[in-house]
Amino acid sequence: MTDKKDDFIFGLRPVIEAIEAGKTIDKVFVQNALQGDIYAELKTILAKNKIRPNYVPVEKLNRFTRKNHQGVVAFISDVPFHKIEDIVPQLFEEGKTPFLLILDRLTDVRNFGAICRTAECVGVDAVIIPEKGAAPINSDAIKTSAGALYNVKICKEPNLAHVVDFLQQSGISVFAASEKAQKLIYDVDFKEPCAIVMGNEETGISKEVLHHADDKIKLPIEGKTQSLNVSVACGAILYEAVRQKMTAIPNP
Repeated sequence: MTDKKDDFIFGLRPVIEAIEAGKTIDKVFVQNALQGDIYAELKTILAKNKIRPNYVPVEKLNRFTRKNHQGVVAFISDVPFHKIEDIVPQLFEEGKTPFLLILDRLTDVRNFGAICRTAECVGVDAVIIPEKGAAPINSDAIKTSAGALYNVKICKEPNLAHVVDFLQQSGISVFAASEKAQKLIYDVDFKEPCAIVMGNEETGISKEVLHHADDKIKLPIEGKTQSLNVSVACGAILYEAVRQKMTAIPNP
């Protein structure tokens, strides 16, 4: 069964059918210790499609719906997902300078939607998010993005640290936004192939991703409030990158 208002499907057979029909699955929540033949079938299909389920207590599933979910709830998305390993070579083949954005475990749907709106406006080639711990890409996210989520490529990846390594091996510099950074955003070169990392609203960028980044950058803060909303901070950084890219283009 489905609930279009909340963008989810529940029940073993409906989730299996949705995956087999090619629906974009954002997240799958499975009850701990679930068993049975139909669940075994679902488990095989999830593995075949490289969808990693989140195993949770039944109480969490009951918060999604009070109907008979049979131990499985899947959130669906109208937005297709891409693989960064496919996008980067394509960008270089097209003669483009890759401009990427990594969002490390952002959980607020409206922040995510607003950031994707800005990213699409400034010409970001792809937004990379983790498979687990990220805001759902649902109707609220699409609405907040003003539809931009339909126009910017979203890559959902199992390990962001591995993504950072892949980008660096591809000749792309990775800049991590951190309040503890020494460099301001004006002190680094965004004109070359680059990716910018923004972190979780509460805990920032994970230590693993931060460790792998080429450099750490920050915005100047002059007031008593020592932090900015992540969407506002991301917008300021992206537009500094755009300013640098524009000044690098020779006048006709």
